[in-house]
Amino acid sequence: MDHHNFKGKDIPHIKLNSKTNIKELVEIYANSGFNGRQLGEAAKLYAKMIHENATICLTVAGALTPVGFGGIIKTLMEKGFVDWIVATGANVYHEDHFAWGFPVKQGHSQVDDNILYEKEIVRIRDVYVKFYETLEMQDQVIQRIFQNKILEKPFTTAEFCNVLGNISKKKAKYPERSFMTTAYDLDVPVYISTLKDSSLALNLAVHRLKNQQYNLDFVREIIEQAAIVYNSKKSGILELGGGVPKNTAQQTGPLLDQILRKDHGGQKYIIQITDARPDTGGLSGATLQEGKSWGKVKDSHEGLITVYADATIAFPILALYALSNEKPRKPKRLYKKLDKYYESLQNSAGKIPNKFAKLLKESRIDLD
Repeated sequence: MDHHNFKGKDIPHIKLNSKTNIKELVEIYANSGFNGRQLGEAAKLYAKMIHENATICLTVAGALTPVGFGGIIKTLMEKGFVDWIVATGANVYHEDHFAWGFPVKQGHSQVDDNILYEKEIVRIRDVYVKFYETLEMQDQVIQRIFQNKILEKPFTTAEFCNVLGNISKKKAKYPERSFMTTAYDLDVPVYISTLKDSSLALNLAVHRLKNQQYNLDFVREIIEQAAIVYNSKKSGILELGGGVPKNTAQQTGPLLDQILRKDHGGQKYIIQITDARPDTGGLSGATLQEGKSWGKVKDSHEGLITVYADATIAFPILALYALSNEKPRKPKRLYKKLDKYYESLQNSAGKIPNKFAKLLKESRIDLD
């Protein structure tokens, strides 16, 4: 698109009043500039993804569930606005505190952590959890659940989370306070991008030291994720932060095209809310447009919006706009379709491009 002209919309002289609603507020953002404009346009793009019935993946990095944002995720799933999730293990672990009623409190960031340690208070910026009453109790829940679960055969983290959501729904004190129980109810697959990098895996160590085996089938997992995208007419991602969840969802494109030769093209839409800079070369800050060169997105010119903002500020605005303006969708219940999607990808043969076949022949790579 050529932006080298003076044909843009007029910037309004913004007016607010006591009756301004979220739809009007988003319009104000979208008609302004800088990251306010990006947030407004991102909210509209998310609504478009919902309206077009795109299969929507939510990625969750950082520490968003300890500040209560699991409740927003739960609501979006209930309305059919999130179809599958990729989260850090920490976000799944801390979300379960709310279901079981383990205490999570507002605290302070300007403190002496030596004193907090002596008082058995664990700090996540300005959020406090208790060492025994919260973390140790949660550890006992995880250890007891997985003492005799997922031992029979290799498992994916979606199966791991399905077990967790099932038990929390049936046994927890406040199951309605967790998006994990809602994911179980609505068959929303929840993948943990790096299971071993969280307290969830640390608690499996207790049983592994007693010679219990846990076999994570990470290859099937990445195939399932790609199969969801492959079997969707349109697909998009809403990324909260960056990190491994971002790459896990985006690498579905390279798996389909680069590895499996499907000529798919990747995601149609991606929204990212991040505070990471692109110039440092890290994945969290990498521009969505850069992903086109990898085959992660279909088009580098449209359907991609990055909001440089704190997700704890921007996400509720984006979510509320969608909830206020879009009709609920019927749940896609992807968890129950994973086997079928896997088989469809397995049965579709990909052809090596002629150019690459010629290169392989000429290169004479010998690995024997």
